[in-house]
Amino acid sequence: MGMTMTQKILAEHAGLEKVYPGQLISTTVDMVLANDITAPVAIREFNRTGRPVFDNEKIALVLDHFTPNKDIKAAEQSKLVRDFARQHDIVNFYDVGQMGIEHALLPEKGLVLPGDAVIGADSHTCTYGALGAFSTGVGSTDMAAAMATGKVWLRVPPAIRFNLTGELQKYVSGKDVILHIIGMIGVDGALYQSMEFGGPGLQSLSIDDRLCIANMAIEAGGKNGIFEVDDQTVEYVRQRTEKPFKIYQADEDAEYTAVYNINLSEIRPTIAFPHLPENTRTLDEVTTRIPIDQVVIGSCTNGRISDLRAAADILVGKKVAPGVRTIIFPATQAIYKEAMEEGLIRIFIDAGCAVSTPTCGPCLGGHCGILASGERAVSTTNRNFVGRMGATDSEVYLASPAVAAASAVLGRIASPYEL
Repeated sequence: MGMTMTQKILAEHAGLEKVYPGQLISTTVDMVLANDITAPVAIREFNRTGRPVFDNEKIALVLDHFTPNKDIKAAEQSKLVRDFARQHDIVNFYDVGQMGIEHALLPEKGLVLPGDAVIGADSHTCTYGALGAFSTGVGSTDMAAAMATGKVWLRVPPAIRFNLTGELQKYVSGKDVILHIIGMIGVDGALYQSMEFGGPGLQSLSIDDRLCIANMAIEAGGKNGIFEVDDQTVEYVRQRTEKPFKIYQADEDAEYTAVYNINLSEIRPTIAFPHLPENTRTLDEVTTRIPIDQVVIGSCTNGRISDLRAAADILVGKKVAPGVRTIIFPATQAIYKEAMEEGLIRIFIDAGCAVSTPTCGPCLGGHCGILASGERAVSTTNRNFVGRMGATDSEVYLASPAVAAASAVLGRIASPYEL
């Protein structure tokens, strides 16, 4: 029996010729990541070891969740991380003014490469599989151990294969693809499995699309999501770093627990109704009028430049509906600057949107967009659990930037084809 992409990467990093699903291994890591919520717990545990960090260039600390600090507690959390970064001379430390939303920032900085093994004390660390890396979320105590040793214990996951064909239609993006998949297999459909994406349909998916899809592998229960490396991947990485990397391909006889064939040309704009990402419908199936109070465009899922362009394409020359708060969160400072230079920020402001500094903010009910009792939001974020963005009786509908922008203009859940 051959190995999948993930299994090959883990075998290499564990110093083993072969690994098997279910096998418990100790593997080296190329990057350890945490943010202002998860890092303080790890730092306190790490300090109990009395050891130095294993490599000050292989730890990334990004203050992005409650920053700019929303209250005294958030400020204290961030200060703890700042002091640790200074003490241990952490090279990849990103604070207000330099930081971005972590899972957009690390690929942008060239800190994740094909073939890497990456762990992060954040569940959406699986994002980096878009670049052909193994990346997964871990607990803060696992992160503390990894900061000291450069290693982590993992159980080798089995895999599901997604063969992609066809091309995306206009106004259809990677967000629609992953919502379609989660709606098809459920929020536990890939439980502790690797979601492996390949096939000729990859040509239709930009790197931004792939980052979005891999980001939400965890919403299907996946251990990680991972994409085959192609010319697009190599070009993206080479624009950001000259560091060497290794490309892994699944063996022809690799074993999968399931294989799904997905024709991208058949996917329509899709939205996830409350309160689970699997509760999906295409916009064609939404026949009732559902008014909304807020729209959020941004996050580690959909705050990249292509996402902002998609939103601006809908909003240009239009106004958001009265009573609909529309908040735009560019995912990094570089994306913010690029959007400004392209005139996208002007389009958003002229349309009546608020444009924020990069932050995770409302995605986790943190700040900059909390929902009151009974309010509804269309959001390009990745989760819509009960109380995720505020009051427990508020509602979050997950959608692409194009759908979110169209909904902002019409004041209700809407398809971009309506404009």
